Amino acid sequence: MRLLVLCVLAASSLLFAQDDVTVTLQKQAEAWNRANLEEFMTTYMDSPDITFTGRAGVTRGYKPVLERYRKNYGTPEAMGTLRYSELEVRLLGPDAALVLGRFDLTRTQAGGGNASGHFTLVLRKTAAGWKIIHDHTS
Repeated sequence: MRLLVLCVLAASSLLFAQDDVTVTLQKQAEAWNRANLEEFMTTYMDSPDITFTGRAGVTRGYKPVLERYRKNYGTPEAMGTLRYSELEVRLLGPDAALVLGRFDLTRTQAGGGNASGHFTLVLRKTAAGWKIIHDHTS
């Protein structure tokens, strides 16, 4: 009986962690849709060790990643409306998660037109919640 209780508690803990990761991404999209890059970036770990990989190559460090976003999405029109879908959260351990998903960015032609693609995120659980340490978006 004790083993069954421990198994149920462990499974519940995993589900809560997956939900917490999903909520982190929902908050990120909400900040984006308010055109608030600084709040959007609070979902990334504020560390020189984080990485963002995209078409332009690899960007290393929190501040360079923030500057990359400012350069490419510096106006509300360029930011448009962000929606995530097809989210798959895989826990790699008690403090690490991998997320696969799709993004759709709805923008006017003047804002750069619509964009969509897929992403892979690695998140680490910290005292401040789940934080992105690697983002590969294409």
